[in-house]
Amino acid sequence: MTVLLVLASACFHATNAERVEIDSRPNIVLIFADDLGYETLGCYGGLDFQTPRLDRMAMEGLRFSRAYTSPVCTPSRVSLHTGLYVMRHRQTDVLPVHLGTNKFVDFRKMPTFAQQLRSAGYLTSVTGKWQLATLEKHPNHIRDSGFDSWCVWQIWKEGAKTVRHWNPTLNHDGRVREDVANRFGPDVLVDYVIDQMREATEAHTPFLIVHNEMLPHDPIVQTPDDRSTGQSASLGNMVHYLDKLAGRVLDAVDDLGIRKSTYVIFMGDNGTHQQDFRNPRAGRPKERPHTRHTKAGRVDGGKYELNDAGTHVPLIVWGPDQVPVGSVCDDLVDVVDLFPTFCDLAGHSVPDSIPIDGHSLAAQFQGRVGPKRDWVIHGIRCDVNVFDGRWRWSHRSKTLIDASELPEERHINASLSGSSEASTAYQRLSNLFQKVSASRPTAPPQNQK
Repeated sequence: MTVLLVLASACFHATNAERVEIDSRPNIVLIFADDLGYETLGCYGGLDFQTPRLDRMAMEGLRFSRAYTSPVCTPSRVSLHTGLYVMRHRQTDVLPVHLGTNKFVDFRKMPTFAQQLRSAGYLTSVTGKWQLATLEKHPNHIRDSGFDSWCVWQIWKEGAKTVRHWNPTLNHDGRVREDVANRFGPDVLVDYVIDQMREATEAHTPFLIVHNEMLPHDPIVQTPDDRSTGQSASLGNMVHYLDKLAGRVLDAVDDLGIRKSTYVIFMGDNGTHQQDFRNPRAGRPKERPHTRHTKAGRVDGGKYELNDAGTHVPLIVWGPDQVPVGSVCDDLVDVVDLFPTFCDLAGHSVPDSIPIDGHSLAAQFQGRVGPKRDWVIHGIRCDVNVFDGRWRWSHRSKTLIDASELPEERHINASLSGSSEASTAYQRLSNLFQKVSASRPTAPPQNQK
């Protein structure tokens, strides 16, 4: 899903002899795309999809080449909001909101960055996919999570399952909208984002917007562009339309005159759902039915899988002059790092009483050298991986993967490989998992390789 941060210098504006103080703190908007692996973007070497606006965003901003999340929505999103690894928040599988569950993620017990920024005076909003509680059963869940306003997909209504794309059921500040019956849900959400940015800008109030873009998650449907041209629905067309909508957000920043003081951050929540992609080369040597293609090689696997294809996502930063234009940062990034980054950029100190596992990327956002992590942690169901950029170790299967030639990964039997390097990596990552699991959250150990 990406983020807008407004870094404005403190100033005063005089109108009719009145002096109005302009808040100098940044605005933050995160565009968090649903089921979008790194290989779908051209700026990451992707060859199967058309993403001109996001590619241009990367050319005009900063691209992180090694950003990682858990391979499915709930663990990824809870780590995002809380800054905690999966073994801490324990939300390791998809919360069954689609089944109408009464369960919910209790953010009153696990503080969020939205709560932090709201308490600091930010206007906070959220959109799109909110699969962290059944809203009919928990109508105050979004407000309790730190957001003043919302326009989100309400998955259940009056005991019936709803849809997210055409004729969407959208809950806007507690009420289901009745004015979007024939519209495309993702279009409505971007309108809401732009309205929230405009209103906050006119009020000279800093804002946080978490825009949970619902594309390109299935079902695969025709986009408005498909309908106008008569094209069939496809994952590629949904990715292209997502790209177009991201461009609308960037254009709105320019139109509002806040680009020089605004960071926009774009990120995927987990890897691509490979079953949604039909490989036109399937049947040829090494070409599987859902293989995707990059300049570096073939990508197999995706969402639900603890491999590179399931966890490696795009992360792009765009905006003010501080962002190093056309740069690529190869630092490892875990989704938990966004919590302290947002607070840092907003000038808000996270209280010592709130434990988090992430560390700030604010320095990297501004083209400076920042603290580097030596590993990331992600998980699904009963399994957790520790990945150091070269070796991937699995807690459940006790396997080791050599990821030195991505996108290809090789399973290694550390005890039989005859490689002291592999054996050392296995033991080190295993010990690291045990240490992290048994401890309170702290900043990741540095230089442990």
